[in-house]
Amino acid sequence: MARRHHRRGWARPDSPARRGVDGDCRRLRRGGQHLRHQLASAQDRARHAGSRDVAGDARFGWPSAHHIRGVRRHRRGQPDSSVPCRRRADDCQRGSGRDEPNRPLDLEPCRATVFVSRQTEGVEERILRRRTQVLGIAASVALLCLALPASAAPSTKATLAGSVPSWAKSANFKGSAAGTDSIGFRVYLGWQNSSQAEATAKAVSDPKSASYRHFLTSQQFRQQFAPSQAQVGAVANWLRSAGFSVVYTPMNNHYVSAEGTVDQAAAAFGTTFGMYAVSGLTLRSPSSNVSVPSSLAGTVSGVVGLDDSAQLVFNNKANDPTAPPSAAFVSAHPCSSYWNEFDTTSLSVPITNPPGYTLPLPLAPCGYLPSQIRGAYGFGSSSLNGAGQTVAIIDAYASPTIQTDLDQWSAIRNMASTNITQVVAPGTYHHPEKGQKQDPQGWYGEETLDVESVHGMAPAAHIVYVGAPNNFQDLDAALNHVVDRHLASIVTNSYGFLTELLPPGYVKPYNDTFIQGAATGIGIYFSSGDNNDESATIGYITTDWPASSPWVTAVGGTSLGVGASNNRVVETGWGTYTASLHADGTWGGASWLYGAGGGVSRIFPEPWYQTGTDISGVFAAQGRTGRAVPDIAAFGDPNTGYLVGQTQTFPDGTVKYSEYRLGGTSLSSPIMAGIMALADQANGVHGFANPAFYAAGPGAFYDVDHVYAAVVR
Repeated sequence: MARRHHRRGWARPDSPARRGVDGDCRRLRRGGQHLRHQLASAQDRARHAGSRDVAGDARFGWPSAHHIRGVRRHRRGQPDSSVPCRRRADDCQRGSGRDEPNRPLDLEPCRATVFVSRQTEGVEERILRRRTQVLGIAASVALLCLALPASAAPSTKATLAGSVPSWAKSANFKGSAAGTDSIGFRVYLGWQNSSQAEATAKAVSDPKSASYRHFLTSQQFRQQFAPSQAQVGAVANWLRSAGFSVVYTPMNNHYVSAEGTVDQAAAAFGTTFGMYAVSGLTLRSPSSNVSVPSSLAGTVSGVVGLDDSAQLVFNNKANDPTAPPSAAFVSAHPCSSYWNEFDTTSLSVPITNPPGYTLPLPLAPCGYLPSQIRGAYGFGSSSLNGAGQTVAIIDAYASPTIQTDLDQWSAIRNMASTNITQVVAPGTYHHPEKGQKQDPQGWYGEETLDVESVHGMAPAAHIVYVGAPNNFQDLDAALNHVVDRHLASIVTNSYGFLTELLPPGYVKPYNDTFIQGAATGIGIYFSSGDNNDESATIGYITTDWPASSPWVTAVGGTSLGVGASNNRVVETGWGTYTASLHADGTWGGASWLYGAGGGVSRIFPEPWYQTGTDISGVFAAQGRTGRAVPDIAAFGDPNTGYLVGQTQTFPDGTVKYSEYRLGGTSLSSPIMAGIMALADQANGVHGFANPAFYAAGPGAFYDVDHVYAAVVR
């Protein structure tokens, strides 16, 4: 599933409180009193090691006087017997690494941080997952891997393995697809001399290399590695001969996009197309593996767009082509302007001690301000502001009020605003597919969070927003456009797929784009996800894609307490459990809610820059070796989130600007992008920073405190 990685701590002003379904919660619904006890910890479910923050280090070229602090991989600590919480039986045991999808739940001791939610005036504050989800299981995306059977007889066709999504099975078949329906897709071409392209990207990114930071220009990369015009021409000629309109080829010749009809696609790719019932929708898909001319077998690396997997978006919004401002979200009060400004003694409702904790407990922050985050991460008195740097943000759609929202949000904080450049990448689909589920308003909040996070950390940096106009179908084209045109030296992406078990033909085109980015001095950052190792979500341990790519920087999330002097009081890994306070005053068992994503990749081996680092505990916990995620992190817990400003639609129909707290690793990635803009301003472009991160010695990072911290909300 592809998902946005942001979460809100909010209350919808026109909605009654929603309750759990167990008997105790039903009684509480009638009684009108409900408190939620949320337990969070760096160690609870994060199966990765070495939580550290980036600080000033000459080897990075960063000034030691100006600390740069995100958080590196979270290390699971030993369980603390004083705090009971419900979790999977092997979660508190190192070295289990089991992948069984239905492991039992046991109540056992573990280290935790408490968060307590409350109900006020009939409105319960909730954390809503605002990250759109698109089905992303193996073979469910229409990016197809080229595979020729080793013993096959000579043929004029080459089969693309994994062409049929898992949901396109006979039991779900509803009938044949309409042959006259339109279809759009991209045929991807691999780099020439791909091993040398990868070696170049490694050399310019490795501090130990003589070529470190001697980046290629985009033109130099194209000259050395882009597919030839003859190869592009062969693909384009085949598509035209099949009746398609060839729409666009980018300057790096990475793909050829085309449009036509379903009948034309069936004839060209040697298959039929059916309609299948899945998740309440009727979707189109090839009914068998597709093929391309064998003469293109050494050229084509994948195809995207032949099935409707991108329509599997989990949201509650109907299609709305006019896309008015999003429905309003409001953070509940009372809350604190800094850590522990107010505590539970200010509440008018009774509250007892949660298990393992003693009252009073601090109330949740209302949402941190840019000055607080810059101060907490060591930039409070710094003159660095990102001047001369450009940060690109990739999402879907484009908020029509983002510039005025940013202007007002900045003015309230006495900050200068900046003019945002909004781009729709050429070669993307400008018409919605028939029946396409779309959620532009949901992405407006994502864009708002990303833009205001980058601007808050680096107020003088230029921001380029590149929006895909057709849900998740075009994010690959948007990323390729930013990289190939070198629109920025830093790119932040706050979305991802629920798993990395995707067709290889989907993974390779993305990785090729990442390699071009590294070779040309572009640092690409992805949020690591909000469901930890995904075991509680899909039943087995996995990282999210594209955060698991060895050519991107995966950014995890922390819980952060900022004091009255804009100082860091506490920072711990983000992981939240929840429990209910029963009517008789007792607490129910805790259950997992959400937390920063991470783990060990199933498809990528351990990259060269992680070899020799102290991450053996990660491998032991996951039961395998490979690419470990995340690489670094910044604050993201929605309970200690960021105060954003956005034009919203309220229940009475009024449309106005308002502010609310928002979090998730969708916050962590743009915060880290803003920090890197300051680092690049100080000492030049760093490009792909992972090798430098891992090569840095002691003192270059801040170790995340493994502490007990609690807020009430």
